[in-house]
Amino acid sequence: MIDLKKQPFYLNEEQIRWVKDTRDSLTTEQKVGQLFCVMGGDYSPEELKDLVKESRVGGILFRPAPSGDIRAWYRPLDEVAPVPLLKAANLEEGGAGAISDGTLFGWPMLVAAAEDDEMIEKFARVCAAEGQSVGVNWTFSPVSDLDLNYLNPITNVRTYGSDKERVKRNTQIFVKTVQEHGVAACAKHYPGDGVDYRDQHLHPTYNSLPAKEWYESYGEIYQNMIDHDLLSIMAGHIVQPYVAQEINPQLTLEECLPASMSKELLTGVLREKFGFNGLITTDATIMGGYCMAMERRKAIPLSITVGCDMLVFNTDFHEDYKYLIDGLRDGLLTEERLDEAVTRVLALKVKACRIGEASILPDEIHAAAWHRECAEKSVTLVKQLQPEVLPVSKEKYDHIRLITLGKDEIPGGSMTAVAKKYLEDRGFDVEQYQPFEDDLHGTAGLSGKRLTLYFANYEQASNQTTVRIQWCMKHALDMPRYVNEEPSVFVSFSNPYNLQDVPRVKTYINAYTATETIIEAVMEKLMGQSGFTGVSPVDPFCGLIDTRF
Repeated sequence: MIDLKKQPFYLNEEQIRWVKDTRDSLTTEQKVGQLFCVMGGDYSPEELKDLVKESRVGGILFRPAPSGDIRAWYRPLDEVAPVPLLKAANLEEGGAGAISDGTLFGWPMLVAAAEDDEMIEKFARVCAAEGQSVGVNWTFSPVSDLDLNYLNPITNVRTYGSDKERVKRNTQIFVKTVQEHGVAACAKHYPGDGVDYRDQHLHPTYNSLPAKEWYESYGEIYQNMIDHDLLSIMAGHIVQPYVAQEINPQLTLEECLPASMSKELLTGVLREKFGFNGLITTDATIMGGYCMAMERRKAIPLSITVGCDMLVFNTDFHEDYKYLIDGLRDGLLTEERLDEAVTRVLALKVKACRIGEASILPDEIHAAAWHRECAEKSVTLVKQLQPEVLPVSKEKYDHIRLITLGKDEIPGGSMTAVAKKYLEDRGFDVEQYQPFEDDLHGTAGLSGKRLTLYFANYEQASNQTTVRIQWCMKHALDMPRYVNEEPSVFVSFSNPYNLQDVPRVKTYINAYTATETIIEAVMEKLMGQSGFTGVSPVDPFCGLIDTRF
């Protein structure tokens, strides 16, 4: 029996009555529908409206789009919804996680590098306020992973780093702040990504820490958020075999399942050991990590049976819906467990939709100014073996060669264009290097008056197997070949581990996120107008020997 008066819901008698009356008014088919959070863009407006009207959808996520569009998409759904909707977004990096015209404040690692608790709070306030502006009431954040493997292509700058205490403190502040400002938090990706070097979007991955080490790291992070009223947790398609086997010693390694379908990790650890009373949802069930673990007709009802209360996204909604109905008929899922899951869904809706509570007034935020402040505090000088290279000045350099690696596009423009204009406005002669227009040459003609400035933007992203620098196919002419003969500076605006591919560069900087504001902050620091104060939340040297030379 769920006690809704207790943490994290703290519902009053009137709210509890609403949960029970609403649950009891739903048919079995409608209860099943409440367990689904669908991707809104996968359906026509008419089909989505019908699903909502029939109470066959509990939550919806629209990918970022202009704020006017998001409001317009939700409006007709709100008008017909018998039960208020959970409106989800991935508010990981600012309002941009919900709306395309929102603020890209910065990836969590940028905010962590500021070493400023108040900055985490400002970041969370921007996420909550800009999400709320279009009706978002549930965020699939904070990312609560530890970035322990520099080869992992999906955690990276999405995390607050590799230090347990930093991640623990930052996730606690984020959860508290967004929930105080009207958006329910959903911490992810339990039991924790960042140990494996592979991506759970593509197949099940492993958190392979010994059980004791897991409890003292990832476990502490989740227990701390639970103790501070975290409302929901997202179970990843990540296997933690040693924790699962400690709960159930009969399990073989092959029998250990991803958390999204693991009774040991969900009921055994989250519910029983950690005392979590909030809502548990799966990560997206379209991901390879979910689809490959078990045949789908069994996996869908199993996820609810073992402890998940909601299912996120579908390969085919109508098929998945039928699998849950069939699971009830075949005894894979009980009516009692269904009612328990629906109760938690409705309790979360009470909190997220402010049922029986006063509305939260719009929060005054200063997103642009706070983003600028964060950039100023976070940019990190990782390596400087030739102090004379900085600061950059016209007296020192008569020519700057700009080499852009990776993605040039940034919100509102081009990384290259922003840097080039900044330098030219200050009187520098700037060459935008084109390797295919060049040829291999020796060192005799190199000038100490030319600075080569490398801007790299290789972003973390799902469905890719690695985040590494890809050099020009023509002799790799864009690589820092002559690091001992000419002055150069390498700046990474995303992946903090680019030193693995440019180990011998003498001056290396991490900026964590690519925006015009952060580029300008980097340029000011290069020119000595402000100091480097950022603290690296991870080991940028990747544990390698030669990256420090």
